[in-house]
Amino acid sequence: MTALRHLMRDPVAAFGLLIVVFAVFVATFAHWLAPFPDDAFESNIMQRLRPPSAEFLFGTDNLGRDIFSRVILGTRSALLVALAVVLAAMLIGVPVGLIAGWRDGWLSEGLMRFTDVFLAVPQLILALALGQLLAPGIFTAMVALALTYWPFFARTVFAETRRLRGALFVDALAGIGAHPARILFLHVLPNAAPAVLVRATIGMGFTILTAAILGFLGVGATPPTPDWGLAVSEARQHLPDAWWFATFPGLAILLLVLGFNLLGDGLRDAADPRLRRSRH
Repeated sequence: MTALRHLMRDPVAAFGLLIVVFAVFVATFAHWLAPFPDDAFESNIMQRLRPPSAEFLFGTDNLGRDIFSRVILGTRSALLVALAVVLAAMLIGVPVGLIAGWRDGWLSEGLMRFTDVFLAVPQLILALALGQLLAPGIFTAMVALALTYWPFFARTVFAETRRLRGALFVDALAGIGAHPARILFLHVLPNAAPAVLVRATIGMGFTILTAAILGFLGVGATPPTPDWGLAVSEARQHLPDAWWFATFPGLAILLLVLGFNLLGDGLRDAADPRLRRSRH
């Protein structure tokens, strides 16, 4: 509760939380908020590339679809992809970090060197390579992103586990004969949870941005999926005349990524008392 109060007292972090909550609200009620939810997937050449107006707030795209409706529906897609990728990366990275941080010897070294191999390659390049090997689509993008993001969780949990395994409460639990798995999952992991939560929050924003880049490059979502990155890609040949085509999906990417980054920074400050003290 103290961390939450600190988070709400930070106007920048509170602004990030407001953006994220608003995006979740939009994604939850997307079909009710979108003025043309069914027509967002159907082409209407007679009304293509119309500028923003009272009828079409964000204008229409090259197929005559309402951009405002597609941006709203794209919010759900962006959040679902980010959530699925981050959860999948956590399921891989957290156990790897726990085991490598708790154990010594060849197992720990082998796991962390395997992690370093993935970290040595830029995530976007590796995601593009995996995307090219598999059939293009949103599921391919999710698999590629999950397989390239888990090392960040592994490194975070490894560092926290190494720090906590020498703590007094861990020695006390080991002294009374507690099983290592019980110590790891019931005591070490909860104490490492704040760092994992910060990484997950920042990772949501980074994943949304990377998924949009993959969609822009043709490796992610495929038409007629309402995807922000795909929309920006389709708008390139109509710039600068149809400026609204790329502007509003691009602003949606900017705001949501900004919201998660601001929230992640606020959570990091709230979870680390030493950092809080250094700022006052």
